[in-house]
Parts: sequence; structure tokens; C-alpha cells
Amino acid sequence: MLAAVMPAHGPHAGHDAPAWGPDALVPLVLAVVAAVAYVTATRAYHRGRLRPWRPARTAAWLTGCALVAAAFSPVLVVVPGDASRHMVQHLLLGMLGPLALALAAPVTLLLGVASPATRRAVGRVLRARPVHVLAHPVTAAVLHVGGMAALYLTPLYALTTRSAGAHAFVHAHFLLAGYLFAWALAGPDPAPRRPGTATRVAVLVVTGGAHAALAKLLYAHADRLPPGGVHTVAEVEAAAQWMYYGGDVAEVLLAVAVLAGWYRSRARRERRVPGPLSSAPAPAGARSP
Repeated sequence: MLAAVMPAHGPHAGHDAPAWGPDALVPLVLAVVAAVAYVTATRAYHRGRLRPWRPARTAAWLTGCALVAAAFSPVLVVVPGDASRHMVQHLLLGMLGPLALALAAPVTLLLGVASPATRRAVGRVLRARPVHVLAHPVTAAVLHVGGMAALYLTPLYALTTRSAGAHAFVHAHFLLAGYLFAWALAGPDPAPRRPGTATRVAVLVVTGGAHAALAKLLYAHADRLPPGGVHTVAEVEAAAQWMYYGGDVAEVLLAVAVLAGWYRSRARRERRVPGPLSSAPAPAGARSP
């Protein structure tokens, strides 16, 4: 599945900033703004409608915002030399947070409160060919697994220890890739040409295997992976274990979301198809309900 990023500790601001410095405050403010905007939109959605927005989706969005904000809390950010806490940080940011955000169906909410012109624009974006490619589960899987491999198997990791910009880019990539993957597999939002449940489950299984394989590779070669890393062998091994077992938890949750979506769609289809009794002719003299 989606990789958890484990930035090394270097001389850039992302690792040496004081508690609640800019690197932590900016994501926190964005998370709060996103939470307030979503709740405001749910209230607008409710006006003039018989049914309110589903509370479970609001809870999912607020949970996702909280997980992203928690990933940048001083407890996880300002711990020099502790690779495991940074791995936990990015498990929250790159795996668990995006899953909760995707399950909140923000695009559906936007379509429910936006103006007709905005809805048409969103529809054009969803129908665009590049979005069709990006929204396919295989593409989403390649994006985050490829990014994970690039981080741990190339000099990109060392670059994040020297450049605050590269460090921020890695954070943004994993957050967006995680959201894209969760949306493509289990998101209730409309996805163009989404394949069937069997295909999505197969992609999840293969991607989970790739994630586990990389975690094992990192553990087995902790003395030289990631290239340019500054952690001790024991620190890298501990972080690899967090990646392996934390990834298992996220994969199980995503699998539950995929299967729950399949169950709901099947139930909706069965409600739309009349049963044999409902299609049978009424007995003579029977009164209509």
C-alpha cells in the first residue's frame, strides 16, 4: 500500500524547528480550515433538503483532518534521532489520514452545494482523460509505491535531509497519493470508469505485498538503506517494523472500506429490482395499497 515516509534528521528547518514552528503550524491551520469549510458546507447542504448530510461522513472528514494535524504535532516532529516517531508521523499523514478524508466524500458534498457552473466544471474535470488515468487503482498504486521505492532506494532520501522544500514535497506527495489511492479503491465520491470490486481487491492485495516487501528490504539492509540516511541500524529496523505492521492495519481498514462499499451498492441494486411478489398481478377484487 501507500508508503510511510521516514525523513532523516538533517540541518533543515523541517527537523530542527521549535515546537509549533512554521513546519507544524501551516499544516495545522490548513487542517482546521478544511474542517471548518467542510462543516459549513454540510449545513448549506442541509438547507432546502429533506435529508441531512450523513453524520458518518462528517465524522470521517474531521477524523482525517485530526490525523493530518496530529502528524505535525511536536510529539512526533521534534524528536531528533527517533526514526520510529517519524514513521508514525507519516503513517498518519500518508495512510490513515487520507483514507478517512476519502471516505468523507468531499466531491459529492461540493456538488451538492456548489453553483450549476461549478458543478459543470467539476463534471468536466472528472470526465477528462488524464483524470480517468489517475483515478484507476493501478495508476494510484504505481504512484505511491513508486514514490516509496524512489524515496528509500535512491538519493531522494538524502536530499530530504538537506532541503526543506524536498521534505515538504515528499509530505505532499504521500498525502495526495494516499488520498488518490483510497478514492480509487473505496471512496464514495464518483470516480470515472472505476473497475469492479474484484479488480480493486486484487490491486489492494498486490500493493500491500509490495509495501510489505519494501519494509522487509529496509529491515534486512538497515545498514545501507535508505541511501544517505543518518540513522543507526537499530533505528532503521524499528522504523521498518512500524512500516510493516502499521501498513497492515491501514490495508485491513481499506479492505473493509472496499467491501463495505460493495455491500452497499449491492443492497441498492436489490432495492431497485422488484421481487417476484411485487411484480405478480394482484388478485381479482384486491384493493391497491
